[in-house]
Amino acid sequence: MKQPNDIFNDLQARMSDLLKNSPAKDVERNVRAMLAQGFSKLDLVTREEFDTQTQVLMRTRARLEELERRVAELEQKLPVTQSS
Repeated sequence: MKQPNDIFNDLQARMSDLLKNSPAKDVERNVRAMLAQGFSKLDLVTREEFDTQTQVLMRTRARLEELERRVAELEQKLPVTQSS
């Protein structure tokens, strides 16, 4: 007896074979080309670029927090002056 996965895999393979020889494959190819052209016009970044910028931002934020802490320490060390 065939397992459910075997039946689905067989059905998927048969559908793929059917679509290879049908106009649907051309439609899929044309839709992909249109989407690629549309995406190329948008101002998108790759996942790698996004991840790189995220790490840069995290390092910058950590550095800023460290500098803020140091400024607060230095401000506490300044002598308190009274206004006249």
